[in-house]
Amino acid sequence: MRLERLTYDKIKIFLTYDDLNERGITKEELWQDVPKVHRLFREMIMEADDELGFKVDGPIAVEVFSLPAQGMVVIVTKGSNENDFEDDYSDDYIEMQVTLDESDEVFYEFASLEDVIGLSKMLINVGIYGGTLYSFLNHFYLKFDEEEFAEYELDSLIALLAEYGNPSTITSYRVIEYGKTLMDSTAIEQLNKYFK
Repeated sequence: MRLERLTYDKIKIFLTYDDLNERGITKEELWQDVPKVHRLFREMIMEADDELGFKVDGPIAVEVFSLPAQGMVVIVTKGSNENDFEDDYSDDYIEMQVTLDESDEVFYEFASLEDVIGLSKMLINVGIYGGTLYSFLNHFYLKFDEEEFAEYELDSLIALLAEYGNPSTITSYRVIEYGKTLMDSTAIEQLNKYFK
């Protein structure tokens, strides 16, 4: 589990599927309203308090984004002011408004362009030519949509990507908006053409 403070009243938590398995939660259970999931959210909030000083003293809004075979990105937002919420909650009760979203994209972060070039040589050998390459805050990001690797097994693609990079804890929307597109739609093919 990785935690990052986005603003004073908002944090981002990245959970891998291994994190969920360690806690005895399946991907399917995460979308259900079961006690295990409530314990997980409570544990995440307590860890955010310890590591980031993110104190929850009222209701929170939770957005969960599922990334195929990578994990979950959870955005937790506190109420912006006391009048937004009623004050009749006990101290150990957290009201959550949960928004769930599942993505059909694979989005990975790389420390260097050399890592991306090395990966591209592996991917071209298994027939993957697509992907979009971005740069943002001195890192490189590769995004694949589901149709770009439909013929190749997702778990095998993730295994290759994990050899060279990490699942991005930044959403692709943020990188697309604030980063720079270096190679569009056929990044793997272009990388192999220019960096033989």
